[in-house]
Amino acid sequence: MPGLLLDTLNGKRADRVPLWLMRQAGRYLPEYRALRAEKGGFLALAYDSEAACEITLQPIDRFGFDGAILFSDILIVPHALGQHLEFLAGEGPKLSPPLVDAALAGLTPDKGRYEPIYQTVRLCRERLSDDVTMLGFAGSPWTVATYMVAGEGSRDQHEARAMAYRDPAKLDAILEAITSETISYLSGQIEAGAEAVQLFDSWAGSLAPDEFERLVIAPNARIVAALRERHPATPIIGFPKGAGEKLPAYARETCVQAVGVDETVDPAWAARELPRDMPVQGNFDPLLLLAGSDRLEQRARYILECFADRPHVFNLGHGIDRRTPIAHVERLLATVRGFKG
Repeated sequence: MPGLLLDTLNGKRADRVPLWLMRQAGRYLPEYRALRAEKGGFLALAYDSEAACEITLQPIDRFGFDGAILFSDILIVPHALGQHLEFLAGEGPKLSPPLVDAALAGLTPDKGRYEPIYQTVRLCRERLSDDVTMLGFAGSPWTVATYMVAGEGSRDQHEARAMAYRDPAKLDAILEAITSETISYLSGQIEAGAEAVQLFDSWAGSLAPDEFERLVIAPNARIVAALRERHPATPIIGFPKGAGEKLPAYARETCVQAVGVDETVDPAWAARELPRDMPVQGNFDPLLLLAGSDRLEQRARYILECFADRPHVFNLGHGIDRRTPIAHVERLLATVRGFKG
């Protein structure tokens, strides 16, 4: 039987709003910190299928979320494309060589890097109850390209944005490689047991409108079309963080089944402007969850009320902060589960 989350992503409405949280498997959980101390660094955990499965299921065991999101990282794709990947303490991910100075053709791909990820999905789907939806994911091409070009995260994505103007053919080739790879990668996750997948475009908001059309909407639309042809029954959630007023165009033109909304968007505006009856996911502020003030319940109810007339998956506007107290998550859960729309 499909679970509540999967039904909602397929356009159905129920008496209760399904709930999961971006980065719900991670550092705010003491059980995650204990396993990481035992097993080693982040990348080692991501490629250890048994450990990654355990981490994926930890928030399900603790909170009973309606969806289990694969424990992995959006930079698995550039790693498989041949860049060296490491996570440095206090610095975040590093990819080498950065493609601002190097050629994509000079990389040596290793597609075997995907197999441990697929195995994690298989293990999770075997161990989850039928009413919990298994979610796969990948980074969208633009966001992944910003890391591949600069070799690291950046505040304004300067290197990739400059390349888009200075050498568009080079950036287009990088985007094309990521797009093709992402289609195969997500298809593999679906074949392994993912029942829905999400495209994370964390840096979509850094682009001017015409560049947004070319670098965000176009490659995501190609991924959606290819996956729909291969897996017509699998919902795809698109999450273009920071898209703002460009969100309705993204929702229409990419043809995603559901759209994620970040915390900077007024849910009343999103409910009014997004395609009618399209499932919406979001958009509680992760920092309000961290703070846990008396506004927590008020804001959660406001979001629920705004989206009460369409299929809605309650989630954050981005990933949960690692410092978030467990008690605040429990308060949010109680508010969402107690809502009667």
